[in-house]
Amino acid sequence: MKRILIPLAAFLIGSTLIASFYIGILTWAQGWDYASSQFIRDRWYVIPIILGFGIQAALYSILRFRLFIPVTSTGHAGSMTPVKGVMGASGGTSATAMVACCIHHVTDVLPILGLSAAASFLTRYQRPFMLIGLAMNLIGIGVMLFVLYRERQKLQPVLLET
Repeated sequence: MKRILIPLAAFLIGSTLIASFYIGILTWAQGWDYASSQFIRDRWYVIPIILGFGIQAALYSILRFRLFIPVTSTGHAGSMTPVKGVMGASGGTSATAMVACCIHHVTDVLPILGLSAAASFLTRYQRPFMLIGLAMNLIGIGVMLFVLYRERQKLQPVLLET
């Protein structure tokens, strides 16, 4: 039971952080009424992105803390070396998805900085940026599931011995 709490907490924290970032930027730029209306308008894009980011955080925690190793296994599985490249790849994928997801919110700040042309460009392509963010989330989830599957396959000989 304790092993499921880590990915669950990672899911909740990741989802809460990205949702707070989204609502926080919109509220800071335009106020609460605008933020809530934007969320309702874009909910079909924003909610899957938030959930996808939370799923990536949960999968990352499973890989990071090696929770895919059964509790009943012998010490052989515990002595496996960490997969360092996996952690970097999944972290990079999560960061890329976050940037792609939220880059359209830069439009709220750019007029203040005197970059109105960039603001209008990003506003015009807001939905494609959200779709790219969603695609990056799906790619990140797929990569981490593939790595998790591959790591479990490596454990099969060890699991069969017990």
